[in-house]
Amino acid sequence: MRCLRFVARLAFAWIFVRSGYDVMTNPGRRVDLVAKTVPVPEPELLVRINGGMMVAGGTALALGLKPRLAALELAATLVPTTYVGHQFWKQSDPAARRMQKVHFDKNVSLFGGLLAYALTEER
Repeated sequence: MRCLRFVARLAFAWIFVRSGYDVMTNPGRRVDLVAKTVPVPEPELLVRINGGMMVAGGTALALGLKPRLAALELAATLVPTTYVGHQFWKQSDPAARRMQKVHFDKNVSLFGGLLAYALTEER
């Protein structure tokens, strides 16, 4: 059962480690989205920090290092990521709207899974 739990954590954490690394090393258009959506100083730094939090939380979750805390931290990173990055309600093109809705829904599902994980006792 331990091996299966490790594989499950690894699979669950993969998207955060991979995409977080991409965000950290290549913030790209995300910086413009943040600057347009939320008036904050240093939007590029905030985007890179969010990516770094995803890498750190995903790695901790995968390795079983404080996995409940890591799940909460990852859930927290999804809130700004989802709001800023997947505003399907602002899309006029139907295909773009559908795609953003898929990503929004995926993130809401991940958020729920992370909360469920954080609230479940690990055995």
